Amino acid sequence: MTTPNQPISGNDLARFSGPNTFMRLPQAGSLEDVDVAVLGIPMDIGTSWRSGTRFGPKQVRAESAMIRPYNLQTGAAPFDSLNVADIGDLAINTFSLADSLRIIRESYAMVLSGDVIPMAIGGDHSLTLPILRAVAERHGPVALVHVDAHADVNDEMFGERETHGTVFRRAYEEGLINPQKTYQIGLRGTGYAATDFTEAAGWGFQQFLAPELWHRSLSPLGAEIRRDIGEAPVYVSYDIDSLDPAYAPGTGTPEIGGLTTAQAMELIRALRGLNIVGCDLVEVSPPYDTSGNTALTGANLLFELLCVLPGVTYR
Repeated sequence: MTTPNQPISGNDLARFSGPNTFMRLPQAGSLEDVDVAVLGIPMDIGTSWRSGTRFGPKQVRAESAMIRPYNLQTGAAPFDSLNVADIGDLAINTFSLADSLRIIRESYAMVLSGDVIPMAIGGDHSLTLPILRAVAERHGPVALVHVDAHADVNDEMFGERETHGTVFRRAYEEGLINPQKTYQIGLRGTGYAATDFTEAAGWGFQQFLAPELWHRSLSPLGAEIRRDIGEAPVYVSYDIDSLDPAYAPGTGTPEIGGLTTAQAMELIRALRGLNIVGCDLVEVSPPYDTSGNTALTGANLLFELLCVLPGVTYR
């Protein structure tokens, strides 16, 4: 294998310049020798409230320019052992959600055929369904760590069965995930009925509501999840609205009373050792993110996810 890609150092080229790739990594035209592929899915046609997540990948990449390659808190040095590249954005169909979901599934099938771990920058949460379809084709039903304010288990929205609020019902119905190893963390807010969360719990989903997590470290919870999942392949889907709007206001469906950024980092770091086969960071909406803090947080959480992927070197 060739020497792994390295982000451009801020001492070699000012961080406000250079390529608009994740962490200013090289952009790859092929998947040859790539271990981890960062890709953008710039879509918001699956949303039901505030739009703007089509601009998420570009803004998250821009804010990632400040991130340095070594994690001082955990000792993770992902670029020492993994060849990470940004493969650009998927060419979704701006006018058709159904066609966009097809494009995502087919694109992921190609990425996964090369044993590459994909990391998606969203985009709205509807993109996770076709990803899970491709992942299940490759790995079978996977364990799922889903961090979100919402369970996303509606049956339909405005008569549509594939939206950002129906993802995990469809994934359950289609056998894409193992319901006994599905964990939903940070759920809260208002709902349509008392069954909004409890129905999925009946399927086997383990749900951790945000009020139960207030003022608590999430390291023990992450460790329990890691032990429960064991060596099974796992997909991690991180919706930025799991965070309280005080930390992440730039999102489509904000809910007060959410997680803190410190809790988010604790949770992700505790997942180290899992067989993560893919992950995404979704629902960053730059038009509602006037300070850039939401995209900055999203970029750093993607880096934290990169730091817990299989094969990462720790110093």
